[in-house]
Amino acid sequence: MDLATLLGLIAAIGVVLTAIFVGGSFAQFFDISAILIVLGGSASVVMMKFSIGSFFSSVKVALKVLFYRPENPTDIINEIVKLAETARKNGMLSLENMPIKNKFLSHSIRYVIDGIAPDIIEITLNNEMEQTIERHMRGQQIFKSLGETAPAMGMIGTLIGLVQMLSHMADPKKIGPAMAIAMLTTLYGAILANMIALPIADKLELRSHEEKLLKSIIIDGTLAIQQGQNPRIIRDYLTTYLAASQRVKLDKNHISTIKETVS
Repeated sequence: MDLATLLGLIAAIGVVLTAIFVGGSFAQFFDISAILIVLGGSASVVMMKFSIGSFFSSVKVALKVLFYRPENPTDIINEIVKLAETARKNGMLSLENMPIKNKFLSHSIRYVIDGIAPDIIEITLNNEMEQTIERHMRGQQIFKSLGETAPAMGMIGTLIGLVQMLSHMADPKKIGPAMAIAMLTTLYGAILANMIALPIADKLELRSHEEKLLKSIIIDGTLAIQQGQNPRIIRDYLTTYLAASQRVKLDKNHISTIKETVS
């Protein structure tokens, strides 16, 4: 589970609810008509922009944001280096018995074991990576569209409420409910856009970059293993994908591993 996303969402909702309860009652901020205008209207407009399948699959994408835990690139590099060392000592077929956690890496190594041509492996893996990134981008687009549409629907609800209010100026009892719809739709639209839709879209973009980085490391590592390159060279090459702080951490782990092996 992504702890940052979950804690951020809980904290944001908690702040808003605290402000509501301190200043009044929850009932004052709950209106079915306003909810229908913002949620129903926003969902309907977004559905017009995308296919039905893409729209409903975005729910799964949102859940992935909450429950997906990205792998550490340094762990992937260490695993690739171990595979390279095994292949160099015992041959490519020895990789068949190696336990591989990452599914994409396992899939890539299977191509190497089966003796697929390097150019075919590269094209196939890159296509698979691009398809994954495209699915992520579609999810981003849906939630960004929802973030753009929700405030607009809130404004539409506000205008509806103002029209109702002005048409009932002679009856003071009807002015209050109409004004409530006018204000609450704006509030609901802002909450839906800025606390849910846009943060999820941004997190999906981050996850897309992370997955592209991991898959790029795996593709280059797999091709290097197939070419029989020195594991140390492979390690040094793959660390170019990492930030400086991650490289230092990887170097420390590598040194400690060497000491354990020597002892």
